[in-house]
Amino acid sequence: MSDHGSAASSGKRALRSDAQRNRDRLVESAAALFSAEGVDTSLEAIARRAGVGIGTLYRHFPTREALIEVVYRREVEALRDAADELTRMQEPDEALAQWMQRFVDYIAAKRGMGESLKILFESKSPLFAETSGIIPTTLKTLVSRAVEAGKIRADADSVDVLHALSSIYAAAAGPDWRERSRRLVRLLMDGLRYGAER
Repeated sequence: MSDHGSAASSGKRALRSDAQRNRDRLVESAAALFSAEGVDTSLEAIARRAGVGIGTLYRHFPTREALIEVVYRREVEALRDAADELTRMQEPDEALAQWMQRFVDYIAAKRGMGESLKILFESKSPLFAETSGIIPTTLKTLVSRAVEAGKIRADADSVDVLHALSSIYAAAAGPDWRERSRRLVRLLMDGLRYGAER
C-alpha cells in the first residue's frame, strides 16, 4: 500500500487537514490584529482570536518572525489577487481606486509588523527578494490599463503613484490614521482622473 493510502486509512490525512485549518486561522487572525492593533499585538491574543491554544501557534510558528513572514507574504499575494479580481469586475479607473484603498489595509498590517519585518530584513530572509516585485508590477498593470482606457491622465506613472501611496506608511499614528490615509488615497485618485480623456 502507498504512503498516501496508509495515511488516509489511519486518519492522519484528516489530522493534517485540521492542522492546516488551524494554521490558516492563525494567519488570518494575525493579519487582522496586526492591522488593527499594531506592534503591541501579543501572540496569545492571536491564538485566542484563532480559537486555538498558544501551543498550537508555536507548533506552526516557533517564533514571532516565522508568523510575520507568512502573514506578510499573504498580504502581498492578496493585493496581487485583488487586482485580478477587480480588473474582471470594474472599470479600469475604479479597479485602480479600489485597489489603492486595499493598499491602505496592507500598509496598516505592515506597520503592525514593522519591528519583526526589520529583524527579518537584517537576517537576510529571502522573503523580500521573493515578494519585492509583486506590488510594483501589479500597480503598473492597473495604471497602464486605466491610462489606455482614457480613465486617468495619460502621463500617470505607476512609480510615482507607488511613492505617493507608500508615504502613508510614515504618517503619524493615531485613531484616525486609516481614515486619513483613505482620504489621501481618494485625493490621489482625483488627481489621476483630472484631465483624463474619459
